[in-house]
Amino acid sequence: MSIVAPCGRGRFILAAVIVIAVFSGFRLTRSSAQTPATTTAANSPAAPADPAPTEENVGIANKSLLGIIRDGGFVMYPLFLCSFVLLVFTFERAISLRTGRVIPGPFVKRFIHQLQDGQLDRDEARLVCEENGSLAAKMFDAAVRKWGRPGVEVEQAVIDAGERVAGELRRYLRIFNGVVTIGPLLGLLGTVFGMIRSFSDIAASENTGRLETLSHGISEALFCTATGLSVAIPAVVLHLYFVGRVDRLVTQLDALGQDVVNTISAEALQEANGSRRNRKSAA
Repeated sequence: MSIVAPCGRGRFILAAVIVIAVFSGFRLTRSSAQTPATTTAANSPAAPADPAPTEENVGIANKSLLGIIRDGGFVMYPLFLCSFVLLVFTFERAISLRTGRVIPGPFVKRFIHQLQDGQLDRDEARLVCEENGSLAAKMFDAAVRKWGRPGVEVEQAVIDAGERVAGELRRYLRIFNGVVTIGPLLGLLGTVFGMIRSFSDIAASENTGRLETLSHGISEALFCTATGLSVAIPAVVLHLYFVGRVDRLVTQLDALGQDVVNTISAEALQEANGSRRNRKSAA
């Protein structure tokens, strides 16, 4: 059973709360920015009355989020779902892949220093690793289980534990790759539906020379295309960033595991005991 499962659910909840707070803050900021302009217009008797805006003359910048989704068609709903999932997993991976969470510096330095100085035996070292619970501690615990064995066995234990830790670090990265693939495909699907709608409007309209006949279908196609690319491009960047961070953490863990192997293997312990006996005889 995984020790980090409850923590994983907690990180998901935290990431979802942060994303919802960001969206809520953006909506409140937009509402507060529009309120003074409305009040000023209402209190100014000399201002000429403008004609009421219609669906055709409302610009993209003045449309609400629901209006953009409605103009883009039903394909916009899965696209915005993809963007929400992308934000949630971005916050989750940013929290989970922090260096201090995977490789806590004070614990690692103290643990290796105590091993090299002979201040910990096998049972004490395992207890320290279990109490810490980080991914680095799990890899150290796998090595300590082979305490006093030949260096090849200890190193193989570290390699096996390192593969499990690397799999834990790479968890959910496929979701970013999935968003990269699905986003443009959904945008292309919405584009096709928008063009079909445009030509259907032309076929059903008597005024084939009017531009308004094509406007709604073309806007639907462009909204879907732009939204699909806007979701996929950040997903590509985030995927590359998190893959690079995982590779750096795996490299650091490999180096630390090798230090533990060189300290608790049978060859290392025999050499350390010989050095202690030489110091005592010299004293």
